Amino acid sequence: MKDFLGELYVLFSYPKNIVLLVSRIVIAYGFALPALLKMNDLEGTISWFESVSIPFPTFFAYLVSGLESIGIVLLILGLFTRFISVMLSFVMMGAILFVHLPHGFLASNNGFEIPLYYLIFLMIFTTFGAGKYSLDRLFFNGVKYE
Repeated sequence: MKDFLGELYVLFSYPKNIVLLVSRIVIAYGFALPALLKMNDLEGTISWFESVSIPFPTFFAYLVSGLESIGIVLLILGLFTRFISVMLSFVMMGAILFVHLPHGFLASNNGFEIPLYYLIFLMIFTTFGAGKYSLDRLFFNGVKYE
């Protein structure tokens, strides 16, 4: 019975790892346009952060732009996935609190629906790691980082 359960676990782990890979790529793609817009116009980003009352707008404009840009690459590669997912979760919480919360839930009203979904996926990556198809698995296999 124990062998059967072990084989069953292995069988069900394959779809999980494919879902984690596809989810990482989709979430990274979702960060691409906002990161690119912020990086291409940092002065505009700073002004916008000021307008929505984000404290220390210059510092946070650079921090958020950098985290999103680095996060895209790390999520696609599946490298330091748990760490970057936590960092990007803080970005999403800031986006929800400072930008989207006053507009309600619905994405059609610029509400917090989409950032909440991103936050949930990032928490999944924080909890389960990058999965089998990642550089985390390759580099940190013995450490149980993935």
